[in-house]
Amino acid sequence: MSPAPVFALVPVSRLLGHEEHDQAKVDELVEELRRTGEFREPIWVARGSYVILNGHHRVEASRRLGLKYVPAWVFDYHGDEVELDRWRPGPPIDKAEVLRRASLGRPFPAKTTRHRLKVELPPRSVPLEELAG
Repeated sequence: MSPAPVFALVPVSRLLGHEEHDQAKVDELVEELRRTGEFREPIWVARGSYVILNGHHRVEASRRLGLKYVPAWVFDYHGDEVELDRWRPGPPIDKAEVLRRASLGRPFPAKTTRHRLKVELPPRSVPLEELAG
C-alpha cells in the first residue's frame, strides 16, 4: 500500500512540467486567480521528483503572478492511487516516460497525459497572499 497523499505548499521553483501549456488557458487562470484572490484547486505532484501530474496551467499562471508557492497534493507516483492514460488516441505512455520527459525538459504537447486518482481528495482553498512568500 502506498503512502497517503499529503497536502503541501510546494515551491514553484522546484516544480518540473512534463507537458506544454496553452497560453490562452494560462491567461484565463491568471484572471480567475486575481478575481477570486485564492487558489481553489491544488495541483498534483509526484513525491520526490516534483513532477507536475495535474496542474501545468495553474503552475504557469502562478509563475506569471509571481507566487512563490503552489498548493499541491503530493503522491507516490508509482503507487496505486495514480493511474496514467491519454486524453487523445495514441500509443500508451508509461510513468517512467513522464518522469524522463520532465527531467530532460522535453515536454509532451498540452493535454497529452491524463492522470486519474483512485482516491477522493477533500477540497482545499488557499488565499493568494499565503502563496506569495
